[in-house]
Amino acid sequence: MRTEDLIDALAADGAPLRPPPGRLAAVAAAGALAALVLVLAWLRPRHDLGQAVQGGMFWMKALYTAALGLAGYLAIERLSRPAGGGRRGWLVGGAALALFAVAGVVQAMGSPDIQAALHMLRGHSWHSCSLNILILGLPMLGLGLFAVRGMAPTRPVAAGFATGLFAGGVAATVYGLHCPESTFTFVALWYSLGVLLPALIGAIVGRWALRW
Repeated sequence: MRTEDLIDALAADGAPLRPPPGRLAAVAAAGALAALVLVLAWLRPRHDLGQAVQGGMFWMKALYTAALGLAGYLAIERLSRPAGGGRRGWLVGGAALALFAVAGVVQAMGSPDIQAALHMLRGHSWHSCSLNILILGLPMLGLGLFAVRGMAPTRPVAAGFATGLFAGGVAATVYGLHCPESTFTFVALWYSLGVLLPALIGAIVGRWALRW
C-alpha cells in the first residue's frame, strides 16, 4: 500500500494519525513487569542490591539504558504514524551511546595495565550479559510489535528496530537489578550489545510483521 493510500484510508475511517501514548506506555509497563518477574524468578537480584543503589554507577547504568529505551520510544512514537521519521530518537540514542563509549574508552585507557583493562571489559559476566538482556526484552518486543502493527507504520524495518530498541532499553534497565558489573567499559560494550540485539530482531521481524 502506498503512503498516500494509507493516509486516505485512515482519514476515511476516522482513525487518529498520532498513536495514543497510553498504548506505548502500557507496552513499557507490561514489558518491564515481565522482565522484573524473570529477574526475580530466574536470574535473582544481586545480593548487595541495597548497598548498590547507594552508589553512583548503579544509577549511571540505569540512566544510560533508560536513555536508550527513551530513544526507542521517541523513534517508534513517530514511526508508528504514516510517513513518520525517527530522527529525534536516533539522535538521543546515538548521543547516549557515544557518551558511554567515550567514557568506557577513557576508563580503559586509564587502567594500569592491559590485564586490568581486559578485566574492565570482560567483568565476570561478559558471556551472559547481552543474551540475558535479549531474553528479558523478548516479551516486550513481542507486545510492542503487536501494538505497533495496530497503528500505522509505513517504514516497517525502522519501526521494528525502534520497537526493539525500546524493549531492549527497558529490559537492560531492569537487568541492572541483577548485574553487579560496575565499569563504563563493560556497560558500553555488553549492555549496548544486549539492547541492540532485540532492536536487530525487531528490524528483521518488522520487515514483514509491520508491513501493510
